[in-house]
Amino acid sequence: MQYFKKTNINFTGYRKQFAMFSIILTVVGLLAVFILKPELGIDFKGGAEIGLAFEKDVDMGKVRSIVSDLNLGGNEIKSFGKANQILIRVADVNTGPDKIQEALNKSMSENPYTVLKIDKIGAKISNELFVEAIWAVLLAIVAILIYIAFRFEFDFGVGAVIALVHDVIITFSIIVITHHLGILNLELDQALLAGLLTVIGYSINDTVIIFDRIRENIEKHKGMEFVKMVNMSINETLSRTVNTTATTTSVLLLLLFFGGPVLQGFAFTMFIGIVFGTYSSIYIASGYVIWNHIRTHKKTDETHGKKTYSTAKA
Repeated sequence: MQYFKKTNINFTGYRKQFAMFSIILTVVGLLAVFILKPELGIDFKGGAEIGLAFEKDVDMGKVRSIVSDLNLGGNEIKSFGKANQILIRVADVNTGPDKIQEALNKSMSENPYTVLKIDKIGAKISNELFVEAIWAVLLAIVAILIYIAFRFEFDFGVGAVIALVHDVIITFSIIVITHHLGILNLELDQALLAGLLTVIGYSINDTVIIFDRIRENIEKHKGMEFVKMVNMSINETLSRTVNTTATTTSVLLLLLFFGGPVLQGFAFTMFIGIVFGTYSSIYIASGYVIWNHIRTHKKTDETHGKKTYSTAKA
């Protein structure tokens, strides 16, 4: 469905102002992460994981309240297999499992349970997971650079990667700030990492749509000024961008407010990442391609007049 027909919004006209805005936001975000430091979940700092099977269906809200009152740190409670099975994860690896069982025996005696497993994640394993998580993000970005460079041209790949790094830094810094302000519990765990990786994939998809249209227009409108052609391409994909972003963020907002604590980190990460991913596809990725085009063709334009951008690879 196309809501915006033949729009002519001057997106590229404000690219310098938005580039400056993004630079300031990125620097402030990095400073916030450096000063506040992210709160690592038990996936990355170690903890205990307990699987329980109750005789009857479980009141998850009651279990959360009981475990939360114990102040064991990093509480994560979710369903596990059948409706009567739950998985409890806490940061206190030494006394946590015993305290949880004691509290459940006392407060939920009407619903006895069987212990399915008790796993303890040590600090060494957690450090390895943390390093592997960083490698996963970096390798994803490098793979995308190679893909975009192969599909379009290297300059396009660099623009896409700059936009991705921008999205990851700003999303991560907002997560850290939101967690430290106490608005949401956003410890860095596997779900939040999955959200960041999904943001990378979603953001590059939006960028590829715009780059594809630029490539098509390069062939269709030879001789047109490059900046105008990029702006026209962004306007032509505006309906698709708005539709996709609106539908996806609507679902994520529902997950954020009604999905429960287990999904909040993932939904919040995706929501922030998609909003900034859409913004960066227009103003950062495309803005870099324009800047690089002007920089590399400046001398040629002065000597031989305006030239169209070289045709992208098919």
